[in-house]
Amino acid sequence: MLSKADDFPIHQNPEPIAYAGVSRNFYDRYFFNGYHLEEDLFFALGMGIYPQLDVMDAGFSLIIEGVQHNLLCSRVLNHERMDTQVGDIAVEVIKPLECLRIVIDSPTNDLSADLMFTGRAPAQEEPRFTRRIGTQTVMDYTRLTQNGNWQGWIEFRGRKVTVTPELWLGTRDRSWGIRPVGAADTQPNPHAPPINQFYWLWAPINWPDAVSLYHLNDDAEGKPWNTAGVFVPLTGDAESMREVSSQLAFISGTRHAQSARITLQRFAGGVAEITMRPRFHWYMKGVGYGHPEYGHGRYHGGPAQLFEEYALAEVDDAMNLHIQAICDVSMEGDFGTRQGKGVLEQLILGPHAPSGFTKLMDMAP
Repeated sequence: MLSKADDFPIHQNPEPIAYAGVSRNFYDRYFFNGYHLEEDLFFALGMGIYPQLDVMDAGFSLIIEGVQHNLLCSRVLNHERMDTQVGDIAVEVIKPLECLRIVIDSPTNDLSADLMFTGRAPAQEEPRFTRRIGTQTVMDYTRLTQNGNWQGWIEFRGRKVTVTPELWLGTRDRSWGIRPVGAADTQPNPHAPPINQFYWLWAPINWPDAVSLYHLNDDAEGKPWNTAGVFVPLTGDAESMREVSSQLAFISGTRHAQSARITLQRFAGGVAEITMRPRFHWYMKGVGYGHPEYGHGRYHGGPAQLFEEYALAEVDDAMNLHIQAICDVSMEGDFGTRQGKGVLEQLILGPHAPSGFTKLMDMAP
């Protein structure tokens, strides 16, 4: 059961607030994205707190005119988890589980923003993610996901973008628990597979009159170890699915989807089909995911900052597996016909039999 306190970075274990525990790899994290309904404009923010490492970091990423710009910041936590500002990036909870604010003030990089997220539907608690290799707990965390709209502004190098709720939608999540953070563990795991493997899809979608969520973790054989789907009318109750599945057609020479088809099967017996067609990619290293220097939880000796940028057309997709594809989306079937917008997050590493992958980094033909 979620409570208002779950929107604050005060968790001690993968459970909602009720319990306390310790782990070197414990983290508490905010994530936001926002996209324009008509233009190829996108932003994202991530902020992580790592109590056992005494580190806090954050990243803000902006795609404008075909270029991705990333601001990454880090500092020592100093044991104060309620101070949610890292360098030029800040997050503020205005109304728990409903409304949050992000502020960017980076005069050195000619970048500033003041943006308010408001949920379009209640936050959804996803099934607890637990993954072990032998006796080692690699992942054990809880996440809430909420779709919403944005209001405010972004200013970058003299261009000011007005953000209105009619044209800017997006998603936020909060997760807390255990997953690999900071410096890599040097202790070998005798039960580790010969080839690392991780298959992850996450598809939060905004429809005109509803929101939907889908996620999937598969093992190497294609057997799901965590998956769920939910459809939430803006004026009704959330409906969890009896069964969910997906099929991807891959871009040749990559592990990224050219298109995706998601099937939602209701407990009542009806079926809905969602088709996702990517418009462009956002590379998640822009807020620290897999970043070679500013990966999550890394210690930089004190306050530190990095700014980088790259043209989307010049990025090597084969070497940047973790992405969110900003998609045009359509639905047919039991929930009716509708058009929407959303993201398809993808991280596909190692073997996956249904996709035809057998090695760590072999690509689609």
